[in-house]
Formats: sequence, structure tokens, C-alpha cells
Amino acid sequence: MSDLRIALYQPEIPGNTGAVLRLGACLGVAVDIIEPTGFDISDKNLKRAGMDYLEMAALRRHTDFEAFEAWRKEEGRRLLLLTTKGAVPYTQFAFAPNDIILFGRESAGVPESVHALADARLTIPMMPGARSLNLSVSAAITSSEALRQFSVAG
Repeated sequence: MSDLRIALYQPEIPGNTGAVLRLGACLGVAVDIIEPTGFDISDKNLKRAGMDYLEMAALRRHTDFEAFEAWRKEEGRRLLLLTTKGAVPYTQFAFAPNDIILFGRESAGVPESVHALADARLTIPMMPGARSLNLSVSAAITSSEALRQFSVAG
């Protein structure tokens, strides 16, 4: 199990969340869900996307962003926000093993107050005119790069 974490800020689509939990289980990356969510966390769609991997997933739920932020500060972890408004491509960023990669709501991202708290704002370079990638695809791309960096450094 890696110390890297993926955090989902008020996720709205159970299939995306289930896919991220499956990703975390397969790669050994813990997942934090910052509530409220746009669905019942026990929703059958979450289970369908996560399949039997949900039992393997390391999941931590936070009642709201303030609870998450207090926990994060206590843990001494950097907060890396993936955003279309990011200035640094994720491929040009040096990840640390105890980083938290934060993804916003599918429809609206995160509020400016959360942007302001991020230690870094990263982006995934895309073709002109492309707005964004699916949440679980973005999580897979960035967490894989972070884990790759750790294996090269170690």
C-alpha cells in the first residue's frame, strides 16, 4: 500500500466513485471521499463500478471539507488539486509519497476557497477545444504518474 491518496470532493456520479475505488484497490492507493456526495454511498451503481474491489479499497470518509482539511493538516500532507485551471502539467510536477491528489465535483470542480488551500494546482494537457477528461480517467493518469516517479526514485 502506497502512502499516496486520492481525494474526491463531493463526488456526484456513483460510477466514477466506484471506478476510483477500484483503481485505488488495484494500485494500493487510499481514497478519501469528502461529503456530501450526490448519491447514497451504498448505491448499487457504486457497487457495480467498484465490483468486488470495494472490499479491498482503503476508503476514508470525511463529513465535509473542513473535517478533511483538519485531518490533512494533522497528517502533514500536501494537497494537490487537479483542475482545468491548473498552471503546472502533472508530468512536470515532482510528487511526494504522502501527497493527496484532489479531484473536484464532476459538474463544478471545487470552490475558490479550496483552490486557495491547494499546495499545487495541476492540469492534464489536452488538445485545444477539449474541456476535461472523466474523473476516474484523470485519477488513473495522475496517480499512475506519481507511483511511477516513486518507483524510479526508489
